[in-house]
Amino acid sequence: MSSVSEHETGKNSLSSKNTILEFRQAGFSYEKSSPFINDMSLSVGNGEFIGLLGANGSGKSTILKLASGILKASKGSIDLWGSPVRTYKNKDRAKLLSYLPQILDMNVPFTVRELVSMGIYPYEVLPRLTVDEAVEMVGLADKTESLISNLSGGERRRVYIAMTLLQGAGLLLLDEPLANLDIKYQIELLRLLKELREHRGITVVMALHDINIALQFEKIILVREGRILSSGNPGAVLTKELLKKAFDVELEIKRHDSGEAYINYENSF
Repeated sequence: MSSVSEHETGKNSLSSKNTILEFRQAGFSYEKSSPFINDMSLSVGNGEFIGLLGANGSGKSTILKLASGILKASKGSIDLWGSPVRTYKNKDRAKLLSYLPQILDMNVPFTVRELVSMGIYPYEVLPRLTVDEAVEMVGLADKTESLISNLSGGERRRVYIAMTLLQGAGLLLLDEPLANLDIKYQIELLRLLKELREHRGITVVMALHDINIALQFEKIILVREGRILSSGNPGAVLTKELLKKAFDVELEIKRHDSGEAYINYENSF
């Protein structure tokens, strides 16, 4: 992947506002079941790099779908740049946020270039980031004319990430984007997102379940069964007690002599 500084694309014009996404006592239920998300309040500040951490089924995907306007809150409010997220027209909302779902349509009859170029659709004119630049950023410059069906699962996911980057929104909502990626591309994607935040002022909210990866984020929102257990920096959130509540297993954060944090699984077996 290439450094984002080689492909500067400019900051979102609304970046002057501090809080760009806010849940106020938001609730949501699937069909007629009991509330899955209940009285959830959270705020995302401009330029934050947030890991939404929890076990499978903890509500991470639902939270991102509510934040993106795909799902409608049954109570409370969810605001995007100060206005209810679902009051935006789809095209206008796509200029402000980009949502990458966990489950992607991998069997599309397009080339890499054709699929990535679909990220341009919100704009009247071409964004300053080109298709070729977006594809290069995710390390697929040699696959631009390849059919999606001929790529590996990890490569296909990187194509969708390139499409998300090309969209050029100021807020990225990413649902498990590291799934099926080799460790090399996990590291490079995290590095790329941090560079985008530094050079373009974008905000990232990423759902994940890997605690070691969560250590790379400045802020973590820890969730279980549709509610927030804790929110803050990794040192404050990733405690033995909170990890036990979130994952129902004995885990502990320790540090090497170098100061680097790691997960201790010693008491888990």
